[in-house]
Amino acid sequence: MANASGLFSTPSVPNFTLRVRPFSSIHRFQGFSTKVFCSGTIEGAQNYASPTQSRIPRLVSQGCKLVGCGSAVPALQISNDELSKIVDTNDEWISVRTGIRRRHVLSGGDSLITLAADAAKKALEMAKVDPDDIDLILMCTSTPEDLFGSAPQIQKQLGCTKNPLSYDITAACSGFVLGLLSAACHIRGGGFRNVLVIGADALSRYVDWTDRGTCILFGDAAGAVVVQACDSEEDGLFGFDVHSDGNGIRHLNAGIKENESNNALDSNGSVRSFPPKKSSYSCIQMNGKEVFRFAVRCVPQTIESALKKAGLPASSIDWLLLHQANQRIIDAVATRLEIPSERVISNLANYGNTSAASIPLALDEAVRSGKVKAGQTIAAAGFGAGLTWGSAIVRWG
Repeated sequence: MANASGLFSTPSVPNFTLRVRPFSSIHRFQGFSTKVFCSGTIEGAQNYASPTQSRIPRLVSQGCKLVGCGSAVPALQISNDELSKIVDTNDEWISVRTGIRRRHVLSGGDSLITLAADAAKKALEMAKVDPDDIDLILMCTSTPEDLFGSAPQIQKQLGCTKNPLSYDITAACSGFVLGLLSAACHIRGGGFRNVLVIGADALSRYVDWTDRGTCILFGDAAGAVVVQACDSEEDGLFGFDVHSDGNGIRHLNAGIKENESNNALDSNGSVRSFPPKKSSYSCIQMNGKEVFRFAVRCVPQTIESALKKAGLPASSIDWLLLHQANQRIIDAVATRLEIPSERVISNLANYGNTSAASIPLALDEAVRSGKVKAGQTIAAAGFGAGLTWGSAIVRWG
């Protein structure tokens, strides 16, 4: 189990060295700025660069805030009644146990990259940020279109001519929260100005559509936000708390399929069936009861921890926004945190579990409908495969 770590406020030191010390979350500080020296050396390490090659450190004194959001879903919509035609289930059985009534699924010529780019364009438009002003694109996904990642293809779709850094973050249903944390670190510690964080997944490609325990749950979607540098007084990312536990993989996974013949040895010790056969991933395997127990236990704890690190009481939360996995999980967490249902954001019924897309998708709908207003505080939490889980206390706008 590991907590987040990163750069903290650092004083100026001789020879422009960089002092780094770990911390468990990013905090909002009252009354003074967060200052970080960015340098090419680490304290205690010898600097071999000549004076003319050394980089002058840059003082970063800024916060970060969410300034735009967008989302996109595939055109094909599958209802519970339609699912009942291919698997032994019905609308009542699904809706009572999960809260889901329909989901959207990629089909035909649809692509996850196009979906993600559409969501990103809407977020940039709301934020009034030109694609060439993006410094970084973070594509949070566990289902990339390419084994080596999809983020650079988003950059291409957006028409970014300045080649901003783009890379994927793989943390399943916790991915978007990890993307927010990464964006904050790049802005606060690296001087980035505009970071595009996208959550997009197409889990329908990894679902066994004959398994009613999993096929009823998942849908495809993309959501995006623009995280922008701002004065420290306007900082809108108050606190984080993130964790992982590899022991939980047995409860939720989609592992690589092992071919029995691969790497097998003949009786004389020579390798049989080389080169190995093409690898592929299994369908999603999930122990629903264990994942439910994990979520209702760990999600309230991580939100309480993030609030404590942010120095905020639970009463300061205007909206609870959880990964949209199961309505019973959402209700249980809200009850534990004593947050009334009218302050809980949920669009699970219409989209199902869209993994890394679920939080930004729900946020975008809530913002565009006028439910979430500028200046309001949101407690967001993701949880899922890995196992991973984490939360962020943020202010919208």
